[in-house]
Amino acid sequence: MNPTKKITTCLWFDGRAEEAAEFYTSLFPGSRITGVERYTEAGPGEPGSAALVTFELGGQRFSALNGGPEFTFSEAVSLSVDCADQREVDELWARLTDGGEESQCGWLKDRYGLSWQIVPRELVELVTDPDPDVAARATRAMLGMKKIDVRALREAVGR
Repeated sequence: MNPTKKITTCLWFDGRAEEAAEFYTSLFPGSRITGVERYTEAGPGEPGSAALVTFELGGQRFSALNGGPEFTFSEAVSLSVDCADQREVDELWARLTDGGEESQCGWLKDRYGLSWQIVPRELVELVTDPDPDVAARATRAMLGMKKIDVRALREAVGR
């Protein structure tokens, strides 16, 4: 671990931590697995299987722990991704919903049950527009979407 970074998000998995880390690092350029600690004969997991996988996504550190079935993910925690454009939204949405499920307003659950927010920058610009009418129309449009559609947002605000 890098001692200059004090906080690492730890994600709890039931036997699929290494698979999930490999999948997540394949999504974002410059991401990588930085280490894998394996269970020994001392347990509690199968000797040789991954106990803890450390990885980086977009410069952020994460740990994936194979902790067992006791805990699962909920929408109370999500990873939010700042997307430059619709192309990036579409690509991430397709890959993350493969085996997962769509939700509302740019949210989804991936195949491991982890929630993500796939957010195009233009959405943030429109819903925080200084013109309250523009912000309201953008917000109403977003509330009717699953995957965020930038063109539809622009049309909703008359741009």
